[in-house]
Amino acid sequence: MEKQIKRLRKTKIKNIIKKRLKEFENQKNWFSELCFCLLTANWKAEQSIAIQNKLKNKFLTLPLNRLKQELKQQGHRFWPQRAERICLARKHKNIKSILKKQKNPREWLVKNIKGLGMKEASHFLRNVGYKDYAILDRHILKLMAEHNYIRVPKSLTRKRYLELEAIFNTIADKLNMAPAELDLYMWYIQTGKILK
Repeated sequence: MEKQIKRLRKTKIKNIIKKRLKEFENQKNWFSELCFCLLTANWKAEQSIAIQNKLKNKFLTLPLNRLKQELKQQGHRFWPQRAERICLARKHKNIKSILKKQKNPREWLVKNIKGLGMKEASHFLRNVGYKDYAILDRHILKLMAEHNYIRVPKSLTRKRYLELEAIFNTIADKLNMAPAELDLYMWYIQTGKILK
């Protein structure tokens, strides 16, 4: 895997990943990105992106029933719960300024945003420019297991997530890259795509 990533860093994929990381740093609408991460938990990233692109700032303004209807029309598998979680998250609409004051922004997200666990909170932070976070989803864990770094866990408790993250970060250090960058390379290896 490490050799494969080193090879990819000599291709056009390197520039695409650099561009994506820059887009994360320049993210303007943090609340919309938070809603994207709430939508994508246990669901498809590409369809969550489509919903995010359609609704944009409406995540903040649509009444709950209308938001439920929109998510249902877009085919979201968990439309009632996700609409409710987005509406609950509105009390933190100034999420950027809130997180800038936190010593541990991920812990704050997990404690205060219903529907965000360790993975989803890491996803959000990575997508708004925090380079020290990666998304340990099934694609990443499978690739790590295939290369004998880990065994894929049956369940992903907070403790286990942090243990796996430490192993992931060791790989990132060996490759001299931030976890967010390694995440995108590994996701590309597994899916052939660079999303967010």
